[in-house]
Formats: sequence, structure tokens, C-alpha cells
Amino acid sequence: MSTIEAKDVWQIYDGRVVLEKINISINEGSFVSIVGPSGCGKTTFLRMLMSEETPSRGTITLDGKPLPAEPTSDRGVVFQRYSVFPHLTVLENVMLPLELAASPLLSRLFGARRRATRDAARTMLEHVGLHAAASFYPAQLSGGMQQRLALAQALMAKPRVLLLDEPFSALDPGTRADIHVLTKRLWEETKMTIVMVTHDISEAFRLGTRVIVFERLNPDDPAHGARMTHDLSVRPRLKDKKVLA
Repeated sequence: MSTIEAKDVWQIYDGRVVLEKINISINEGSFVSIVGPSGCGKTTFLRMLMSEETPSRGTITLDGKPLPAEPTSDRGVVFQRYSVFPHLTVLENVMLPLELAASPLLSRLFGARRRATRDAARTMLEHVGLHAAASFYPAQLSGGMQQRLALAQALMAKPRVLLLDEPFSALDPGTRADIHVLTKRLWEETKMTIVMVTHDISEAFRLGTRVIVFERLNPDDPAHGARMTHDLSVRPRLKDKKVLA
């Protein structure tokens, strides 16, 4: 059974069609890259997968069941701009998802549960190469380190689906290459499903096992939105190299 299935999905804002007739079936464990020109609804579709928006028409299901009306921990997200909390240390940022899940009101654990959460967070930081920066604050980190932190935070809740919204576009080419390798390794190790929106065609093919193209065939007609025009199965062309800390 497919992890995610969109059937005849439309999104319409104030009479303007943004997406129309989107039909996509995404198998569990896939790495799907979505590309297309600006304004073609890529991020809108990602927001629907996160339950931050509801389709105007059609349905989106997860394992055959409608998506929950609100974002849930089984779907993690990493944005273009770093989504970490500036007043928390690196370690505290990574601990936060587990603390929120276990104690929604206080957002804090105590005693043995807090020690276990701290140990799990330290393990995750080692996983993404940030163990030496555990006591730093996000402002003290480079762009690449902040994006590593955002990935670590998203992965702490062990989501089944990870949604990436232009997550690497603000990075310099060298740092981006390192984060590409890290992301591919984490995907291979966790076996999660990843859906990534990107403007970078080469990035889409380097990382994705599948590349989907959204295009507006009638860009000046508000009655027609973007459609899925290409669906390509690919083999990621990413050389395995050492990821810098």
C-alpha cells in the first residue's frame, strides 16, 4: 500500500486555481523531489501533506486513511529558513520534540525521563555531526550547522514522512554538497519517506528516487492551475564522501 496518495486534488484561492487534478501515489521509503517554476504550487502541495492546508477538492490519504486535520508527529518538516528556537541550546532544541510529545503543557520532563531524552538527543547530535556544539545557541552556528540542527530536530520524533521545503537553497555550494550527503545517509538509514520541494533540478536528480514536475500550462488563466506534467523514476547520482562536521 502506498504511504501517501493524492486523488484529484485541487487548491483554489479566491477563485484562482493554484493546483488542479493532482494525482500522485508515493510508496513508503521513496525520496520524491518536486520541481517546477515559482508560483506553481509546490509548497502549497507540501503544506497540504503537512495538514497546514486542506485541498479545495479531492483527497489525500496516508496508508488509506484521510490525513489528520492538524500536523502530527508522524510527518516532520524542515523549511528553507531554519526552524529552530533561538533561545534554546542545540541540545535543548533537539530534546524539545520528545518533551512536547510527553508533556504538552510544561514542555519539560524531569528525572529519569529527562535523562533518557537528553541521552537520545546527544545520540542524534552525534548522528548529524553536531555533538561538539551541544551547548551552543543557534546564532553561534554556521548555516550548514543550523540546517543540520533542523534535520536533527525533525528526526527526533521519528516521523514516517519527512517534508523538505527548499531546505538547502540558502547554503553555499560546498556546504550544500555536504548536507546532501548527510540527508541521503539519514534517508537510507531510517527508511522514511521523503518529499522534497526544490527549484534546483540537479539537486532533485541527485537526491530523489523520483522527480515530479509541476507546471502551469496556462499561466495567465486563473481558471487553470499547475498540473503534474512529468513523473520520472531516477537513480540518485550522489557520490559517497565524508560529511564535514
